Amino acid sequence: MLKLMYITNRPKIAQIVEEAGVDWIFVDMEFIGKDKRQGGLETVQNHHTVEDVWNIKNAVKTAKVLVRVNPIHDVLNNYPSSKEEIDLTIEAGADIVMLPFFHTVQEVRDFIGYIDGRAKTCLLLETPEAAMLLDDILKVKGIDMIHIGLNDLHLAMGMKFMFQLLTNGIVEQLADKIKNKGIPFGFGGIARMNSGMLPGVYVLKEHYRLGSSMVIVSRSFCNTDLVTDTDKVRQIFKEGIVEIRTLEKEAQAAADYFTSNQKNVEESVDQIVKLINSKKK
Repeated sequence: MLKLMYITNRPKIAQIVEEAGVDWIFVDMEFIGKDKRQGGLETVQNHHTVEDVWNIKNAVKTAKVLVRVNPIHDVLNNYPSSKEEIDLTIEAGADIVMLPFFHTVQEVRDFIGYIDGRAKTCLLLETPEAAMLLDDILKVKGIDMIHIGLNDLHLAMGMKFMFQLLTNGIVEQLADKIKNKGIPFGFGGIARMNSGMLPGVYVLKEHYRLGSSMVIVSRSFCNTDLVTDTDKVRQIFKEGIVEIRTLEKEAQAAADYFTSNQKNVEESVDQIVKLINSKKK
């Protein structure tokens, strides 16, 4: 089953989505440079805080807390440096720390060094430079997982729609390299199964085709800024997560069908070759 993530800094919402079956609560502290590259677009800029990390960690029971920190940086207008930010985040209870918008192998090395084994590491691959350097990045030890960020990556590549990265083969190329290193990966976000510009049902099946391990439950799945009734939020998540898990079972059964047949073919061919060899003797 895919690890499902939902972005919120509201403890009550975190509890509701955890009960519905979301695996990771995503606290989003990234703000450095985000307004410049996404200004004027219909994107969310959360600017959560270390206090939010602490509050979410103390609100949930089994869900992991994933925190997106800022890109590697020095002290900025009295805001802590990357190392200090990461230290504070882990002290507040982060189970997984995500590095966004990196461009170089050295940034990845610095990030993993700052984590120093105290939490799981997740790279958010969302720049063309990172995509081009992926082979070298994958040689760095200590990468626990990678999420391919479709939004910034499609913007940087001059595309009109983020899911073009699925149809032009870029996600598949990146995914194959990551899988070959045995590192879990995911990409993008997902709406309700029968809603969204690209229906969630199509996107979910692509996750299974590509061997993905995780996906963000998107704002369009349930925008808690607009849906303010907690009972309604609970209903949306309960029904929506069941829809996801039901389709996952179907997708997994389809994948198992072909895997099972491949195994049967391999075993049969081996037996036939052994029989042919025995007759030659």
